[in-house]
Amino acid sequence: MGEILATVEARLRSAFGEPDARAAVTFLGAERIEVLRYADGDLLRYATLGMSAQPMADPVAPLADPLRGPRAEVVLTVRAGRADTSAVLRPLAVVAASPQVEGVVLAPGNAMDLGGPLWPGAPFTSVLVAEPGGLVDDLALPEPSEPVRFFPLLPMTPNEAAWKRVHGAEALRSRWLTHGTDLRDPHRPTVPLA
Repeated sequence: MGEILATVEARLRSAFGEPDARAAVTFLGAERIEVLRYADGDLLRYATLGMSAQPMADPVAPLADPLRGPRAEVVLTVRAGRADTSAVLRPLAVVAASPQVEGVVLAPGNAMDLGGPLWPGAPFTSVLVAEPGGLVDDLALPEPSEPVRFFPLLPMTPNEAAWKRVHGAEALRSRWLTHGTDLRDPHRPTVPLA
């Protein structure tokens, strides 16, 4: 487990440089999750470290395979200096712990309801799991383990989350693209949905 996390951290470092802050969160019944913050020009990137220590298991499987199964970490990117996003650490750790605690298997198109704002005053209460590979390349592990995938998280307002439940993730992404939505803006309004 320690070797995997060291390799994951090295992959994050090669993509984003040295983290300028890190915090650890532990939940009952789950391994420790760290959240690393990287300053990248006018962007802040928050990446989890610890979620990939174990493969995500199907919650209905009788036994979890300690080697086989998808592995992941999540990355959130916001524009720096526009909001105090430092409190995003706990919600990100909740997302990262959800495979261990709730048996969730993250995949592109999944929505994760956070039960409150992403950070104090944020208009976002959930996130959409996006396709991996754009920010950080998949990290191959020795067989039979599957690679670690780095999923970007896209913040959603409550209206966007409700609309996504009805119309699907692809339709919401299409709305964002059509309207030129800056998904990194911590104050952005809900995309027009009508």
